This record gives sequence, C-alpha cells and structure tokens, in this order.
Amino acid sequence: MTGAEPAQPPVSALEPWPDTVRWQPISRDLIWVELLRLAIVLAVLLLGLGVGWAFSGHWLLGAALGAVLLAGLWRAVTIVRAVHAWGYAEREHDLLVRHGLLVRRLSIVPYARMQFVDVSAGPLERAFGLATVQLHTAAAASDARVPGLRPAEAARLRDRLTALGEDRAEGL
Repeated sequence: MTGAEPAQPPVSALEPWPDTVRWQPISRDLIWVELLRLAIVLAVLLLGLGVGWAFSGHWLLGAALGAVLLAGLWRAVTIVRAVHAWGYAEREHDLLVRHGLLVRRLSIVPYARMQFVDVSAGPLERAFGLATVQLHTAAAASDARVPGLRPAEAARLRDRLTALGEDRAEGL
C-alpha cells in the first residue's frame, strides 16, 4: 500500500454538509436585518403586555412579559448561529443550499428543473445592501432560497442559474 492514498470514508446521507463541496457563505449583515425584525416584533409584544399589566396588575401578564423577554433573548442568539449556518454551492448540474441548526436542511436544485429565479429585497434588506435569490421549480416543496446576498452577487447568481437552467432544459 505504499504510495496509495488512504481510502476516504463515504459521505453519509445523514450528513447534509458534505466536506467535498466549497460552500459560499451569505453576508453577516443578515444578522442585523433579522435582529431588527425581531426587535420590531418584540417591541409590539412587550408594549402590549406592558400596558395590559400596568392597567390590570394581573401577575399572569407580568409573567408573560418575562417569558417574551427570555424568548427574545434566546431568539437573538439563535439568529446569529442560524445566519452562520446558511450557505450555497454551485456544482456542475445543481445548486446546493444549506441552512438550519436543530433541523439541518440541504436542498439540491437541479439546474434543468428550475422554472424561474426571483431576486427580491425588502426595506430592511435594501437598507443593509442585501437581496434574496429565490429558485422556483415545478414542485413547490423543492423551492429554495439564498438570503443575505449582496445585490451584485444576487444578480450574478440569478444570471448564472438562468443560463444554466436554459442550457440544461434544452436536452429535455
């Protein structure tokens, strides 16, 4: 066995983050977008619960206020980790999109199955210079999205995916 390379262990179907792929990360600015969204929701909930507690004085509203605060803090921590878990990889015949913490998800979208590609950016995304690329296939359950991309990268990915989808679809 001299000169032979050691055998690589097979990639498990239960390991959705294969090391054989070069993953592209998304922008960390998406953390701020998601934290601002969370802050808006928390502000509305906390204001409503606070006013209700101030007028009624019922202990249950005070407990709900504390629970919402704790849940908000927990969600803020998970937002940071969740954004770091997002990634995408362009391969020869398909696009891989990964995300998730507790439930890890890997979407594999064959270029030939794509029907169209959307690029969108809401007000918060635009404020941070971000966009989301949404891939649409014939099966609604297989739609994938890549959030947190800079507009130039979103446009490049959209154009590349559209061109590859047209090339691959010709053979069908």
